[in-house]
Amino acid sequence: MSWAGFKKSVNRAGTTLLQKTGQIERTVDREFADEEAKYRIFEKECQALQKDSKAYWDAMKAMTAAQSRIAETLETFYGAADRSSEGAMAGHAYKRSVDDLDATFTRELDLPFRTTISEPLGKMNAYFPVVNEHITKRDKKLLDYDSARSRLRKLIDKPSEDPTKLPRAQQENDESKEMFDLLNDQLIAELPQLLDLRVPYFDPSFEAMIRMQAKFAEEGYEKLSGVQRYFADNVRDDYAAGQLDAQVEGILQEMRELSICGGN
Repeated sequence: MSWAGFKKSVNRAGTTLLQKTGQIERTVDREFADEEAKYRIFEKECQALQKDSKAYWDAMKAMTAAQSRIAETLETFYGAADRSSEGAMAGHAYKRSVDDLDATFTRELDLPFRTTISEPLGKMNAYFPVVNEHITKRDKKLLDYDSARSRLRKLIDKPSEDPTKLPRAQQENDESKEMFDLLNDQLIAELPQLLDLRVPYFDPSFEAMIRMQAKFAEEGYEKLSGVQRYFADNVRDDYAAGQLDAQVEGILQEMRELSICGGN
Protein backbone atom coordinates (compact mmCIF):
# COMPACT_ATOMS: atom_id res chain seq x y z
CA MET A 1 0.00 0.00 0.00
CA SER A 2 1.28 3.44 -0.96
CA TRP A 3 1.65 6.26 1.55
CA ALA A 4 -1.36 8.01 0.04
CA GLY A 5 -3.42 4.83 0.35
CA PHE A 6 -2.28 4.33 3.92
CA LYS A 7 -3.19 7.92 4.78
CA LYS A 8 -6.67 7.49 3.27
CA SER A 9 -7.21 4.32 5.29
CA VAL A 10 -6.25 6.12 8.50
CA ASN A 11 -8.53 9.06 7.65
CA ARG A 12 -11.44 6.73 6.92
CA ALA A 13 -10.90 4.87 10.16
CA GLY A 14 -10.94 8.21 11.96
CA THR A 15 -14.14 9.23 10.18
CA THR A 16 -15.80 5.94 11.15
CA LEU A 17 -14.84 6.49 14.79
CA LEU A 18 -16.15 10.07 14.78
CA GLN A 19 -19.41 8.88 13.23
CA LYS A 20 -19.84 6.33 15.98
CA THR A 21 -19.43 9.07 18.58
CA GLY A 22 -21.83 11.35 16.70
CA GLN A 23 -19.24 13.99 15.80
CA ILE A 24 -19.64 13.48 12.05
CA GLU A 25 -23.02 12.95 10.41
CA ARG A 26 -23.43 9.64 8.62
CA THR A 27 -25.15 9.66 5.23
CA VAL A 28 -27.97 7.11 5.05
CA ASP A 29 -29.25 6.15 1.61
CA ARG A 30 -32.45 4.14 2.14
CA GLU A 31 -32.74 3.16 -1.50
CA PHE A 32 -29.25 1.67 -1.57
CA ALA A 33 -29.78 0.02 1.83
CA ASP A 34 -32.91 -1.72 0.54
CA GLU A 35 -31.18 -2.96 -2.61
CA GLU A 36 -28.13 -4.13 -0.69
CA ALA A 37 -30.33 -6.03 1.79
CA LYS A 38 -32.04 -7.89 -1.06
CA TYR A 39 -28.67 -8.56 -2.67
CA ARG A 40 -27.27 -9.98 0.58
CA ILE A 41 -30.21 -12.38 0.83
CA PHE A 42 -29.58 -13.48 -2.75
CA GLU A 43 -25.86 -13.92 -2.05
CA LYS A 44 -26.57 -16.01 1.04
CA GLU A 45 -29.14 -18.15 -0.78
CA CYS A 46 -26.81 -18.82 -3.72
CA GLN A 47 -23.99 -19.85 -1.42
CA ALA A 48 -26.35 -22.15 0.50
CA LEU A 49 -27.66 -23.56 -2.80
CA GLN A 50 -24.15 -24.38 -3.95
CA LYS A 51 -23.32 -26.02 -0.63
CA ASP A 52 -26.58 -27.97 -0.43
CA SER A 53 -26.48 -29.14 -4.04
CA LYS A 54 -22.97 -30.51 -3.48
CA ALA A 55 -24.11 -32.20 -0.27
CA TYR A 56 -27.11 -33.66 -2.13
CA TRP A 57 -24.95 -35.08 -4.92
CA ASP A 58 -22.35 -36.41 -2.51
CA ALA A 59 -25.18 -38.10 -0.58
CA MET A 60 -26.53 -39.63 -3.80
CA LYS A 61 -23.11 -41.03 -4.64
CA ALA A 62 -22.68 -42.30 -1.09
CA MET A 63 -26.13 -43.89 -1.22
CA THR A 64 -25.46 -45.79 -4.44
CA ALA A 65 -22.08 -46.94 -3.12
CA ALA A 66 -23.60 -48.04 0.20
CA GLN A 67 -26.42 -49.78 -1.68
CA SER A 68 -23.84 -51.77 -3.63
CA ARG A 69 -22.11 -52.83 -0.43
CA ILE A 70 -25.43 -53.85 1.13
CA ALA A 71 -26.25 -55.88 -1.98
CA GLU A 72 -22.86 -57.58 -1.85
CA THR A 73 -23.41 -58.59 1.77
CA LEU A 74 -26.94 -59.87 1.08
CA GLU A 75 -25.71 -61.86 -1.91
CA THR A 76 -23.08 -63.44 0.34
CA PHE A 77 -25.66 -64.26 3.04
CA TYR A 78 -28.10 -65.95 0.69
CA GLY A 79 -25.43 -67.61 -1.43
CA ALA A 80 -23.78 -69.15 1.62
CA ALA A 81 -27.09 -70.62 2.76
CA ASP A 82 -28.29 -72.16 -0.50
CA ARG A 83 -27.06 -71.00 -3.89
CA SER A 84 -30.05 -72.54 -5.69
CA SER A 85 -32.70 -70.96 -3.48
CA GLU A 86 -35.06 -68.18 -4.54
CA GLY A 87 -33.39 -65.98 -1.94
CA ALA A 88 -29.94 -66.57 -3.42
CA MET A 89 -31.20 -65.74 -6.92
CA ALA A 90 -32.93 -62.63 -5.55
CA GLY A 91 -29.73 -61.58 -3.78
CA HIS A 92 -27.72 -62.03 -6.98
CA ALA A 93 -30.30 -60.13 -9.04
CA TYR A 94 -30.38 -57.33 -6.49
CA LYS A 95 -26.59 -57.07 -6.52
CA ARG A 96 -26.51 -56.92 -10.31
CA SER A 97 -29.29 -54.29 -10.37
CA VAL A 98 -27.71 -51.92 -7.88
CA ASP A 99 -24.31 -52.28 -9.55
CA ASP A 100 -25.93 -51.28 -12.84
CA LEU A 101 -27.66 -48.40 -11.10
CA ASP A 102 -24.38 -47.22 -9.58
CA ALA A 103 -22.67 -47.44 -12.99
CA THR A 104 -25.54 -45.52 -14.63
CA PHE A 105 -25.29 -42.83 -11.98
CA THR A 106 -21.58 -42.36 -12.57
CA ARG A 107 -21.71 -42.68 -16.36
CA GLU A 108 -24.89 -40.77 -17.25
CA LEU A 109 -25.62 -38.40 -14.37
CA ASP A 110 -22.39 -37.27 -12.75
CA LEU A 111 -21.07 -35.23 -15.72
CA PRO A 112 -24.46 -33.61 -16.51
CA PHE A 113 -24.80 -32.62 -12.87
CA ARG A 114 -21.44 -30.88 -12.90
CA THR A 115 -22.02 -29.08 -16.22
CA THR A 116 -25.66 -28.02 -15.70
CA ILE A 117 -25.85 -27.47 -11.94
CA SER A 118 -22.54 -27.40 -10.11
CA GLU A 119 -20.60 -25.23 -12.57
CA PRO A 120 -23.40 -22.64 -13.12
CA LEU A 121 -23.74 -22.27 -9.36
CA GLY A 122 -20.00 -21.85 -9.05
CA LYS A 123 -19.95 -19.19 -11.76
CA MET A 124 -22.78 -17.26 -10.12
CA ASN A 125 -21.08 -17.33 -6.74
CA ALA A 126 -17.84 -16.17 -8.35
CA TYR A 127 -19.51 -12.84 -9.16
CA PHE A 128 -20.23 -11.99 -5.53
CA PRO A 129 -16.64 -11.06 -4.56
CA VAL A 130 -16.56 -8.70 -7.57
CA VAL A 131 -19.86 -7.08 -6.61
CA ASN A 132 -18.73 -6.86 -3.00
CA GLU A 133 -15.60 -4.99 -4.09
CA HIS A 134 -17.83 -2.36 -5.73
CA ILE A 135 -19.90 -2.09 -2.56
CA THR A 136 -16.77 -1.73 -0.43
CA LYS A 137 -15.44 0.94 -2.76
CA ARG A 138 -18.77 2.76 -2.57
CA ASP A 139 -18.67 2.63 1.25
CA LYS A 140 -15.16 4.07 1.28
CA LYS A 141 -16.17 6.91 -1.02
CA LEU A 142 -19.12 7.60 1.26
CA LEU A 143 -16.76 7.99 4.21
CA ASP A 144 -14.66 10.40 2.13
CA TYR A 145 -17.76 12.41 1.27
CA ASP A 146 -19.04 12.52 4.85
CA SER A 147 -15.62 13.66 6.03
CA ALA A 148 -15.33 16.38 3.33
CA ARG A 149 -18.86 17.59 4.03
CA SER A 150 -18.10 17.82 7.75
CA ARG A 151 -14.97 19.90 7.10
CA LEU A 152 -16.92 22.20 4.78
CA ARG A 153 -19.65 22.77 7.33
CA LYS A 154 -17.14 23.60 10.03
CA LEU A 155 -15.52 26.22 7.80
CA ILE A 156 -18.93 27.68 6.94
CA ASP A 157 -19.96 27.82 10.60
CA LYS A 158 -16.56 29.13 11.70
CA PRO A 159 -14.74 30.82 8.79
CA SER A 160 -10.96 30.59 8.65
CA GLU A 161 -8.64 33.53 8.34
CA ASP A 162 -7.14 31.73 5.35
CA PRO A 163 -9.44 32.67 2.43
CA THR A 164 -8.30 29.65 0.37
CA LYS A 165 -9.56 27.04 2.83
CA LEU A 166 -13.28 27.40 2.12
CA PRO A 167 -13.03 27.14 -1.72
CA ARG A 168 -10.67 24.18 -1.33
CA ALA A 169 -13.05 22.47 1.11
CA GLN A 170 -15.95 23.13 -1.25
CA GLN A 171 -14.04 21.57 -4.13
CA GLU A 172 -13.14 18.50 -2.05
CA ASN A 173 -16.77 18.17 -0.99
CA ASP A 174 -18.05 18.41 -4.57
CA GLU A 175 -15.50 15.98 -5.95
CA SER A 176 -16.05 13.39 -3.23
CA LYS A 177 -19.83 13.69 -3.63
CA GLU A 178 -19.57 13.26 -7.38
CA MET A 179 -17.44 10.12 -6.99
CA PHE A 180 -19.76 8.68 -4.35
CA ASP A 181 -22.91 9.45 -6.37
CA LEU A 182 -21.41 7.76 -9.42
CA LEU A 183 -20.74 4.49 -7.57
CA ASN A 184 -23.93 4.67 -5.52
CA ASP A 185 -26.19 5.27 -8.53
CA GLN A 186 -24.49 2.45 -10.44
CA LEU A 187 -25.15 -0.03 -7.64
CA ILE A 188 -28.73 1.11 -7.12
CA ALA A 189 -29.36 0.63 -10.84
CA GLU A 190 -27.52 -2.67 -11.35
CA LEU A 191 -28.14 -4.64 -8.15
CA PRO A 192 -31.85 -5.08 -9.02
CA GLN A 193 -30.84 -6.12 -12.55
CA LEU A 194 -28.56 -8.80 -11.13
CA LEU A 195 -31.38 -10.15 -8.97
CA ASP A 196 -33.83 -10.09 -11.88
CA LEU A 197 -31.47 -12.29 -13.90
CA ARG A 198 -31.39 -15.04 -11.28
CA VAL A 199 -34.57 -16.78 -12.47
CA PRO A 200 -33.68 -17.08 -16.18
CA TYR A 201 -30.12 -18.00 -15.18
CA PHE A 202 -31.18 -20.83 -12.87
CA ASP A 203 -34.10 -22.09 -15.01
CA PRO A 204 -31.94 -24.56 -17.01
CA SER A 205 -30.25 -25.83 -13.83
CA PHE A 206 -33.61 -26.34 -12.11
CA GLU A 207 -34.96 -28.26 -15.10
CA ALA A 208 -31.78 -30.35 -15.28
CA MET A 209 -32.05 -31.22 -11.59
CA ILE A 210 -35.64 -32.43 -12.02
CA ARG A 211 -34.75 -34.44 -15.12
CA MET A 212 -31.80 -36.11 -13.38
CA GLN A 213 -33.84 -36.95 -10.31
CA ALA A 214 -36.59 -38.39 -12.50
CA LYS A 215 -34.09 -40.43 -14.53
CA PHE A 216 -32.47 -41.83 -11.40
CA ALA A 217 -35.88 -42.78 -9.97
CA GLU A 218 -36.98 -44.36 -13.27
CA GLU A 219 -33.73 -46.30 -13.61
CA GLY A 220 -34.02 -47.49 -10.03
CA TYR A 221 -37.61 -48.62 -10.48
CA GLU A 222 -36.86 -50.36 -13.76
CA LYS A 223 -33.85 -52.25 -12.46
CA LEU A 224 -35.19 -53.12 -9.01
CA SER A 225 -38.66 -54.13 -10.19
CA GLY A 226 -37.01 -57.07 -11.94
CA VAL A 227 -35.88 -58.40 -8.57
CA GLN A 228 -39.48 -58.68 -7.34
CA ARG A 229 -40.20 -61.71 -9.52
CA TYR A 230 -38.05 -63.80 -7.19
CA PHE A 231 -40.48 -63.18 -4.34
CA ALA A 232 -43.84 -64.85 -3.92
CA ASP A 233 -46.87 -62.89 -5.14
CA ASN A 234 -48.38 -62.79 -1.67
CA VAL A 235 -45.34 -61.14 -0.03
CA ARG A 236 -46.60 -57.59 -0.63
CA ASP A 237 -50.05 -58.43 0.69
CA ASP A 238 -48.57 -60.18 3.72
CA TYR A 239 -46.45 -57.11 4.45
CA ALA A 240 -49.47 -54.80 4.20
CA ALA A 241 -51.41 -57.08 6.54
CA GLY A 242 -48.59 -57.08 9.08
CA GLN A 243 -47.92 -60.80 8.69
CA LEU A 244 -44.29 -60.31 7.74
CA ASP A 245 -43.74 -58.38 10.97
CA ALA A 246 -45.14 -61.34 12.88
CA GLN A 247 -42.90 -63.69 10.92
CA VAL A 248 -39.80 -61.62 11.75
CA GLU A 249 -40.83 -61.44 15.39
CA GLY A 250 -41.20 -65.23 15.45
CA ILE A 251 -37.67 -65.68 14.12
CA LEU A 252 -36.34 -63.18 16.66
CA GLN A 253 -38.00 -65.22 19.39
CA GLU A 254 -36.25 -68.36 18.17
CA MET A 255 -32.95 -66.45 18.31
CA ARG A 256 -33.64 -65.31 21.85
CA GLU A 257 -34.12 -68.92 22.91
CA LEU A 258 -30.62 -69.81 21.81
CA SER A 259 -28.19 -70.06 24.71
CA ILE A 260 -25.59 -67.82 23.04
CA CYS A 261 -28.27 -65.12 22.71
CA GLY A 262 -29.18 -65.22 26.36
CA GLY A 263 -31.73 -68.02 26.30
CA ASN A 264 -32.04 -70.46 29.20
